Amino acid sequence: MNIILSSLLITLLNMSAIQKGNSIPNLILADQNGKVYNLQKETKGKPTVVYFYPKDDTPGCTAEACSFRDNHEDFLEMGAVVIGISGDNPASHKKFAEKYNLPYTLLSDPKKEARKAFNVPTDLLGLIPGRVTYIFDKKGVCQGVFKSQTKATQHIDEALKILKSIE
Repeated sequence: MNIILSSLLITLLNMSAIQKGNSIPNLILADQNGKVYNLQKETKGKPTVVYFYPKDDTPGCTAEACSFRDNHEDFLEMGAVVIGISGDNPASHKKFAEKYNLPYTLLSDPKKEARKAFNVPTDLLGLIPGRVTYIFDKKGVCQGVFKSQTKATQHIDEALKILKSIE
């Protein structure tokens, strides 16, 4: 009986996660400059990549952020917006963005509202916030999801591949 209940719970949790075909959630968070950022409003009519990462200025997160930076022109050529989200505060994001010259928006999610809206999983027995990238088309519909805690820079390749397939 416990196996059946566990399977049902996993199925229900996965159903509430943002997946292909779902719309971008309506969220309002602070960006790295402390300004209000309305996710649906700011991304309307543009392909959008939203990536969740655990923490500013850690090795994997820095590699991922810098890889998005290094490929930012490719995203711009497709008209895409790139947004990074973690639980760090706007001041931490600003310092992180300035230190690594990140040309895209970082959103602060200290109350985990965005993580809950997207249903981003945690790793390592719930101790580490998950690393997940969501790719949305111009209509705000999810066209792909890539999850990998350890393959931080592969998120960029997957996002570009999905964006190219929906052009």
